[in-house]
Amino acid sequence: MIFNIDKETLPREDIEALQLRRLQDLCSRVYANVPFYRKRFDESGIKPGDIKSLADLKNLPFTEKQDLRNYYPFGLFAVPRDNIVRLHASSGTTGKAVVVGYTARDLHNWAELAGRSLSAAGVNQTDIVHVAYGYGLFTGGLGAHGGAERIGATVVPASGGATRRQAYLLRDFGATALCCTPSYALHLWEAGQEVGIDFRDLPLRTGVFGAEPWTEEMRQDIEQKMGINALNIYGLSEVMGPGVAMECLESKCGMHLWEDHFLPEIIDPVTGEQLPEGEVGELVITTLTKEGIPLIRYRTRDLTSLDYTPCRCGRTHVRLTRIRGRSDDMLIIRGVNVFPQQIEALLMENQNLSPNYQIIVDRVNNLDTLEVQVEMNETLFADEIRKLQSLESSIQKSIKEFLGVTTKVRLMEPHSIQRSEGKAKRIIDKRPTEER
Repeated sequence: MIFNIDKETLPREDIEALQLRRLQDLCSRVYANVPFYRKRFDESGIKPGDIKSLADLKNLPFTEKQDLRNYYPFGLFAVPRDNIVRLHASSGTTGKAVVVGYTARDLHNWAELAGRSLSAAGVNQTDIVHVAYGYGLFTGGLGAHGGAERIGATVVPASGGATRRQAYLLRDFGATALCCTPSYALHLWEAGQEVGIDFRDLPLRTGVFGAEPWTEEMRQDIEQKMGINALNIYGLSEVMGPGVAMECLESKCGMHLWEDHFLPEIIDPVTGEQLPEGEVGELVITTLTKEGIPLIRYRTRDLTSLDYTPCRCGRTHVRLTRIRGRSDDMLIIRGVNVFPQQIEALLMENQNLSPNYQIIVDRVNNLDTLEVQVEMNETLFADEIRKLQSLESSIQKSIKEFLGVTTKVRLMEPHSIQRSEGKAKRIIDKRPTEER
């Protein structure tokens, strides 16, 4: 079902014409109201009036997360603080928190786009939507909540935590859609198993999962265990929150990015140069309609590509291919580039392993080391030691052949790796910070 058929099926020429008008307006607004952008424009020798076509986007300066931290808390706001009706913020675990502000119109647009996204997943006003993203300063919970209410669905604002209780609520309330991280969905499934709840027997039919990269293999695992359609949603707090882009149920092949509100580019993460359609690089987003904290050429650090080919769902907005990882999550081990999602895909090929794993990076005798800790399933755990050692060796060989890097693999007892109520922590890097 298409939520807003007029906007979601705009012809390409109409999308681009709208984007240009909104980009020109955006440049004028930030130049007049945000000293940070006025200085960046002047340093680049650019005036708002210089933007004559979408091709001129490449001449505008980038914005990075550190810029938002440097101007903490409200230094990048483009409207008076009195016009801000809600604040959200990142956790700030790696530095100062990133603060974003929303005007009333921003919240209206967010609910609209989150509603489009849930509709693309097949959710409608007859559904009961269980939201297990965190509420509070994190954008996930309230973003999904607003979208579900916008389409008229019944919302269960469960938030994170109390996982076993949430399994009971999913059963007792008869939720038909679940919104959370993919790793937490599997955690909920485990909690259900422990109390005798088989998710395949529940009315649940759709999962809208995001906030962390996940592989196609994990999708298949979730769908088989829970008996649902598992779909990918994309968003980030700095740009809006969940609902920037969404997979459609009809194709499950890339996430439609709502181009009437966001202008995407793919760049080389090293040089910053724009890449052609179809090439994998870093996603850069310009917010075309945000009032509170509009961003020009925001570097998301997410690695993906753009697909403009027609989609059978009828939506005309470009699709993001599955997020391959983050440029700042890439590990360099003895000169080899390694992404967690590559290791996850290899692990998920073995049915004796669970999707719960961690990658431990350390430095021994001036050499980087990589250890993969992955949980066994209950059946494998009961096997004799010799078989387990053989499997460890087999996995090590697969990683070496596929990625070209030597690893140590440790099979862990079921449920021994700590679960997360939000984004799964996949990498533990023990190397000295200045040497990474």
